[in-house]
Amino acid sequence: MSLEVAVVGSGPAGFYTADALLKSEDPQVAVDLIDRLPTPWGLVRLGVAPDHENIKAVSRAFEKTAARPGFRFFGNVEVGSTVSHEELLAIYDAVVYTVGAQTDRRLGIPGEDLPGSWPATAFVAWYNGHPDFQDLGFDLDCERVVVIGNGNVAIDCARMLALTAAELAPTDTIDDAADAIAASSLREILMLGRRGPVQAAFTPPELKELGELSDAEPVVDVRDLDLDAASKAELEADRDRARRNFDLLQEYAAREPEGKARRIVLRFLVSPVAIVGDERVEAIEIVHNELVEEEGRIVARPTGELETIPCGLVLRSVGYQGVALPGVPFDERRGVIPNTGGRVDGAARTYAAGWIKRGPSGVIGTNKKDATETVELLLADARAGLLARVESTQSLEGLLDAKGASYVEYAGWQAIDAAERAAGEPRGRPRVKLVAWEQLLRTGRPL
Repeated sequence: MSLEVAVVGSGPAGFYTADALLKSEDPQVAVDLIDRLPTPWGLVRLGVAPDHENIKAVSRAFEKTAARPGFRFFGNVEVGSTVSHEELLAIYDAVVYTVGAQTDRRLGIPGEDLPGSWPATAFVAWYNGHPDFQDLGFDLDCERVVVIGNGNVAIDCARMLALTAAELAPTDTIDDAADAIAASSLREILMLGRRGPVQAAFTPPELKELGELSDAEPVVDVRDLDLDAASKAELEADRDRARRNFDLLQEYAAREPEGKARRIVLRFLVSPVAIVGDERVEAIEIVHNELVEEEGRIVARPTGELETIPCGLVLRSVGYQGVALPGVPFDERRGVIPNTGGRVDGAARTYAAGWIKRGPSGVIGTNKKDATETVELLLADARAGLLARVESTQSLEGLLDAKGASYVEYAGWQAIDAAERAAGEPRGRPRVKLVAWEQLLRTGRPL
């Protein structure tokens, strides 16, 4: 018995899924990895901060997966507009969705859509060279930027805004972003956390980096580290992440100001209630919170004490949200494809892995175990005879050719990769990204 499986989404979850499928001997599996972008790797290429090149090294493992017999890549193919879910089910024995969480949760406060108020994911996509985000007008010429959120994406945004031209130069940050960051009159990056320092979601390595920047310094008010009883108990119970974070915050609070060009100010127990401005962002209004215990959880409760902080840019980093795909079940409340262990509820021969399966949690490596769980269920279904499909003479490439679709195969991605690396080498950079759709397709589909 052999299977043909489509995996939709070529980020870490997609590659881990493809790898687990290709390693199967009973049944043997061929995998077509499909992505709406002409380039693979998902957030490894377009979400990981450019100064974290070591994290991007996971792509070497993905390259090994792509070299396995039975693997094919189809870029610039979107489920919904290029092909439908039903068309994929007619071609493949099973379809696995690994499309991630592609948009941001909203704050739901007045002024959220003012010019100068942005989802953090849009800012990250812009400086990373995502072709959909290159015409956005990020005006960084202001003295204060407010970053709402206390996770690693928020820290990435704050750190990127604090880098000097020399620190940006060896990265693959796009030129427009690097130039704008270096030339900005920015003096302060203010990070706002809804709960206290013990509950912050960022991880110690990312927090530690804020203290190692060449011309920016972290600032913490020692009064923010005066913990309530519940937080003290939580800190005692978590001797790893929370303890290490808290120790770093104490160290930052004890530092004498060094007079560096930019400050990264970390504040806790505050929530935004409005973004203020006539025609664009001029300030943010926040409420001070207190922590209370509810049903065994520590939650933030507003005190009613308000404060208005002038700023010129707001980046909202309060979580990711999945997006529905045409013809595929979707849980609007949770922002995921509803599933049981990876089997999609109410959809035959359809599976999910990664953030679209479980929600936006964990790190890149978390997706490996998650993908393995889904693949084990898929293979068990195959052995039980549950993946029978109507025999079809249609292939994906035949369907795409009939539609006149300009798909990019893996060799096309390798041409893009080679062009970017060649452009980066004389500048001492890992790559200079192609950032326009026409550039990517011209390079990935040479005549």
